[in-house]
Amino acid sequence: MAKNNNYFVCTSCGYETVKWMGKCPTCQEWNTFEEVTEVKNAKTEKVREMKLDAVEDINYSESSRISSGLLEMDRVLGGGIVSGSVILVGGDPGIGKSTILLQLCQYAKTESSILYISAEESISQLGLRAKRIGLKRKNVKLASETDTEVICQAITNNKPAVAVVDSIQTVYSSQIASIAGSVNQIKNSTLMLVNAAKQSGTSLFIVGHVTKEGNIAGPKLLEHMVDTVLYFEGESGSSFRILRSVKNRFGSTNEIGVFEMSQTGLSQVINPSAFMLEGRNINAPGTVVLPLLEGSRTLMVEIQALVCPTNFTMPRRMASGIDQYRINMLMAVMEKNTGMKLYNHDAYINVAGGIKINETACDLAAVVAIASSYKGKKADNECVIIGEVGLTGEIRSVNGMDKRINEAVKMGYKRAVIPKVNVKSVNNFKDQIDIIGVSDVAHAIEVSLQK
Repeated sequence: MAKNNNYFVCTSCGYETVKWMGKCPTCQEWNTFEEVTEVKNAKTEKVREMKLDAVEDINYSESSRISSGLLEMDRVLGGGIVSGSVILVGGDPGIGKSTILLQLCQYAKTESSILYISAEESISQLGLRAKRIGLKRKNVKLASETDTEVICQAITNNKPAVAVVDSIQTVYSSQIASIAGSVNQIKNSTLMLVNAAKQSGTSLFIVGHVTKEGNIAGPKLLEHMVDTVLYFEGESGSSFRILRSVKNRFGSTNEIGVFEMSQTGLSQVINPSAFMLEGRNINAPGTVVLPLLEGSRTLMVEIQALVCPTNFTMPRRMASGIDQYRINMLMAVMEKNTGMKLYNHDAYINVAGGIKINETACDLAAVVAIASSYKGKKADNECVIIGEVGLTGEIRSVNGMDKRINEAVKMGYKRAVIPKVNVKSVNNFKDQIDIIGVSDVAHAIEVSLQK
């Protein structure tokens, strides 16, 4: 006899409890618990025997990669799409998730069939979108479907090389007594789709909506069930888009792909350094260039600072694209070691182009940008600045210095201010660029600002 099992699940982190709670003890979010009804069959069935394989007996050709036809996406995925893998793609509404996946259907290097299944648009609406980006391949089949069982059957019967389901929050299984988008529906629909993809060897892309905090909507379990999680990011009002990996079982999570949105879809930005520095005002104080390491590539990004006397009791400190708490720390280090009176000044820090910096190598560039704006002196526009700043004002070494200097040379920069301990590692560039080693913030600011 079937038996119902009721429990509550946090929609933010997936924490389970038998009783409803106002606040989740794991993620500390309020009013995130949803009731889930699970039907358990009391009938005992014979358990099948598990198949065991030795490592040397496994046929690795089954996990061969398919090129997406988009160099930037292949870079993020670790060299291509692994057959039978399940990839979750999240991003804000209108950022271009459906567009980039339709373009993947157009350019994927395979002669096998490709399925694009939309649960959000009618087939005519999907056709209009495909026409706009120039999708004309005969092996690409489009469908509008919301039933998970029907979608799984289509994947199992057709065995496409690539399939796209848009989106996981709008498909539902008729076997589950809850609405589409609920925790139970998302969990069970994802499980069914993952099993269908693994059995048929199909590379499955699943589109996921995001919450207002920027996380993929639904239980955290959703991200654990798939092989790869990609986020498509971009600033509102900007055509610049970044594809970032936060989980990848088949490659690095440090790589990013850079795209630009246009009327005909997304185009790849092969030289993002030149793209991000385009239109830079080199005559204004408070702007500094940093060679940023993102996986195997180096991007030249501009850090901007605006420092002005405050009109409030407590000065305002705001940062975009860089950790605000780190900016507060760096400004405290500057006050202690340079004598600048920043305690009565507002400070606004921005990383141009919508790039988010997660490495400490940007510390010194931020310090010089703040000092430049505070003093009203321009930073050397032919100079790049790299280094981590410690609490005592010392400049500490950073990794990947050779890659950073090499990118600076390629972009035509004449000088580089770097940690003194890193100078020896880039001696081979001394004939191409002037390397200036610094050991404290006061010296770094002195050599970086124009006299």
